[in-house]
Amino acid sequence: MNSRPNQMSGGEQQRVAVARAMASGPKFIIADEPTANLDTKNTEKLLEMMEEMNDKRGITFIFSTHDQRVISKAHRIIVLEDGRIIRDEKKQ
Repeated sequence: MNSRPNQMSGGEQQRVAVARAMASGPKFIIADEPTANLDTKNTEKLLEMMEEMNDKRGITFIFSTHDQRVISKAHRIIVLEDGRIIRDEKKQ
């Protein structure tokens, strides 16, 4: 990639941020609204990258989101309300 950060799309910037976070070999990555302001194409690319890192490297992603596309990919969903867990659900 030969682009300066200000020349990169939002999706490219998000993927670079995830790659940078993975550089130290973490067991988990915390992401706040990882798909915010991304179009559908870049959301899918980012979710595919996260899913691949989970499958191949065992990296757990913990994230907050309001995006149903992201929620549909989660293995476990915890819903908070006023700082309290109101739902804790593992997908089969």
